[in-house]
Amino acid sequence: MESAPLKPDPLPTRQSLLSRLRSWDDHDSWRDFFDTYWRLIFDVARKAGLDEAAAQDVVQETVLSVSREMPGFRYDRTRGSFKSWLRQVTRRRIADQWRKHYRQAGSPGISTEDPETAAEIAATTASSEGTWETLWDAEWTEHVTRTALERVRKEVTALQYQMFELYGVRGLPVGEVAKALGTSKMQVYLAKHRVGAVLRKELDRVRRDDSQ
Repeated sequence: MESAPLKPDPLPTRQSLLSRLRSWDDHDSWRDFFDTYWRLIFDVARKAGLDEAAAQDVVQETVLSVSREMPGFRYDRTRGSFKSWLRQVTRRRIADQWRKHYRQAGSPGISTEDPETAAEIAATTASSEGTWETLWDAEWTEHVTRTALERVRKEVTALQYQMFELYGVRGLPVGEVAKALGTSKMQVYLAKHRVGAVLRKELDRVRRDDSQ
């Protein structure tokens, strides 16, 4: 069986997407940005100890921070990767939420600028550079995988993806997958090989794209 022809990739490169975000009225591009990164930001905020509501606030405030930077934005990889920049923006917004938490929970005279309180906030937000980078990098790896899989879904047929997911990802027996999907074992083997090759290509592409 011939593999299905690859469909045009609807997801923009990170450089082209960021360039288009200079226009706040480009709703499609902002939706692409939000859909691509909200889960990453949310998961990092939750891992940093914030509750769900505060983590949602971090997502919103991070997107707003990005929007404020975009009107004069010029893509320049010599100034650092987008990954590193977004990490710092997210980190600051998480720290803001913890300061808000301490102001609301503390005594009337508490100050988040007090050295002892500031040290506690720093510890709570995993603020040491090594710890923060470890947290961010772990979640970024998950983000890369999710993004690549989403691209793969758009490049192969629904049946090919189902076979790959059930056999290649979930590890169900090949015979069980073939029976459930009304196909042959050979087609399941081929789907695992073909979709796996597309996934490896997309993983490389996303890593290369997001490291720029």
